[in-house]
Amino acid sequence: MDLKPNEKLDIEYILKDLDKYRPRRRGWTWRKGAGEKRKIGKFEYYETTENLNRSQPLPAAKYFDNIDPQPQPVITTEIASGRFEDDIRRMRMAAWHGADHIMVIRTAGQSHFDGLIEGTPQGVGGIPITRKQVRAQRKALDLIEDEVGRPINYHSYVSGVAGPEIAVMFAEEGVNGAHQDPQYNVLYRNINMIRSFVDAASAKKVMAWADMAQIDGAHNANATAREAWKVMPELMVQHAINSMFSVKVGMKKDNICLSTVPPTAPPAPCMRLDLPYAVALRELFREYKMRAQMNTKYMESSTREATVTHVLNLLISELTSADIQSTITPDEGRNVPWHIYNIEAVDTAKQALIGMDGLKEMVEIKRDKGELKEKVRELKERAVLFMEEILEVGGYFEAVERGFFVDSGYYPERNGDGIVRKIDGGIGAGTVVERDEDYLAPVTAVFGYNNVAQYDESAVDNPSKLIGGSTFEDPDKIVYIDELDENDNVYVRLEETKELRGTSLVKPEMEWAGDGIVLLTMFLPAEERLAEFAAIEIGKKLGLEDVEVIHKEIMQEAEGTRIELKGRVPFTIDTSELEIPPKPDIMSDDEIREEIEKNPMKIVAATVGEDEHSVGLREIIDIKHGGIEKYGIECHYLGTSVPVEKLVDAAIELNADAILASTIISHDDIHYKNMKKLHELCIEKGIRDRIILVAGGTQVSNELAVESGVDAGFGRGTKGAHVATFLIKKRKEMKDES
Repeated sequence: MDLKPNEKLDIEYILKDLDKYRPRRRGWTWRKGAGEKRKIGKFEYYETTENLNRSQPLPAAKYFDNIDPQPQPVITTEIASGRFEDDIRRMRMAAWHGADHIMVIRTAGQSHFDGLIEGTPQGVGGIPITRKQVRAQRKALDLIEDEVGRPINYHSYVSGVAGPEIAVMFAEEGVNGAHQDPQYNVLYRNINMIRSFVDAASAKKVMAWADMAQIDGAHNANATAREAWKVMPELMVQHAINSMFSVKVGMKKDNICLSTVPPTAPPAPCMRLDLPYAVALRELFREYKMRAQMNTKYMESSTREATVTHVLNLLISELTSADIQSTITPDEGRNVPWHIYNIEAVDTAKQALIGMDGLKEMVEIKRDKGELKEKVRELKERAVLFMEEILEVGGYFEAVERGFFVDSGYYPERNGDGIVRKIDGGIGAGTVVERDEDYLAPVTAVFGYNNVAQYDESAVDNPSKLIGGSTFEDPDKIVYIDELDENDNVYVRLEETKELRGTSLVKPEMEWAGDGIVLLTMFLPAEERLAEFAAIEIGKKLGLEDVEVIHKEIMQEAEGTRIELKGRVPFTIDTSELEIPPKPDIMSDDEIREEIEKNPMKIVAATVGEDEHSVGLREIIDIKHGGIEKYGIECHYLGTSVPVEKLVDAAIELNADAILASTIISHDDIHYKNMKKLHELCIEKGIRDRIILVAGGTQVSNELAVESGVDAGFGRGTKGAHVATFLIKKRKEMKDES
């Protein structure tokens, strides 16, 4: 099956014969063409990768021949709705905007499972993710990556007490990357230390076999500590422990990615704090990959604030390096994992990185002098001293038991507020047992000793040979379970939204098909608390259900508050009943210029009658606003409150091709009366058959304008290109008729 850009992705097709689906590749892929200078459109780029076959360019791309250059880093988007059939659609949207690292992360309330569900959930620290979900999403991504023309990496979490089992399932199902960090389990999920590291060794061994990229979880320290900017030395220590542990297990350094998060955000002087940390990290860990994640600790519900922090973080990525660039959305601050914010975040990363293309050719970091030099050295020294103290007290487990980690003191200072875990405590304590001397596991990628030789010396490097291949070599041995719950499963959910698929019915959505969620923005001249509850009442009176304020922003304590409100509409729209006028056919700027160059055009324009409004007409004419002047059309503007007679006389005197009449005032239908008068006067003067008449204004519709005798009417949203296109085509039509 090939996806067609103008057709929706068929979820039923994805689910069909899913038990027979096999991933077509395993392992992580990086973008191709990095480091090559390339010409894209009219520009040369220094830091791009290969273009996509199909994509959605940035909004401003229409001014630059719709080019869509792709930055060097792999770009992440995080999907978190919990309904994989809807997430698949979001994946497609994200891929069209440039994402090639799709992370399926936990959703609210799903991050505290201690055991296994259907043998394949994340366990502690992740969404209860089933084999069916993974398989369906990987199958969908196969189609999506063919459509956009770039491999897409699929990613989730190998964490919790189910870690090794999850790693096996991921390897079987073609998952390309995963979070795996035993320290995360210990510190944030209180999993027993011994159990966590033993599980991690097994999981990392499997991930290494599958050539998966691994992202660590060290960044959680600065998301958790009271004063995040003080844990920078600890962050580097955590990175070091997990990175070297992974290397010792057998993972390639090229597949080990450090999750780096700038520790501060404005109004802190973030660049002075965050940049030295980024430089120190990249120098200490130059053999590893950097996955630059955005800061979410200080995130509130403002999309503007999140975007500014995002761009500042992206500047650090550009000045240093990022092999994987994660993106930021206000989902955590709003608890609204919506399609639109995933896509906007990807666009923010693409827009900022492409905009900064070649920055390092012109700007140099003052690495070897001044404040940056001293801070980088200081951070490294503090990290090394931290590691030495861990060794002095007896190792990592002892250090955790003494509360060394996530302490808000700037090492060697300690404030005594670190996370304390007991070596013999936590979830899964006492569940690790020593292997028997003759232990044998006839499967692939086993960590630790495995007495294969006593059974078959030729199978030492391939233990699964003893059973004719394990599930890694023989996927037919995988036991596939379709659904466990007869009430909460994809088929039930699809049945509930059946009327919205394959019919003419449509309903707004933000997260799930048929959720009916809409977002309203309003300003209320009231203090914050009053504005919040007034807004809720407004939402109810508008007919919305489940009304909730998701963002409040004080403009001034007494003068007013900005409110963003979400609610649910209780109806659907039948698009077959809509009267939709044809989409305007707009010529490109180059096409318009070429035509005007070959056949010059002259127009006269004015606001007619007793109308002093001039802004709209000037925006259609003036070159400053992208008006028709920029195409070489000769424009004679007569001003405001111009009698219709004067406008017609000027057109005759100048031998104009067209008259543009702006008319805003509409009481007593004066705008349409002026149009009719213009038409009739041109007949009276004997020029109607050779002049184009165009009227415009906020209350003007094309249908009524034509009824009034002019050739076209333009209302709200009209641009110069619309008018220029019409003038050219109408002139050609008139010449053909004559």
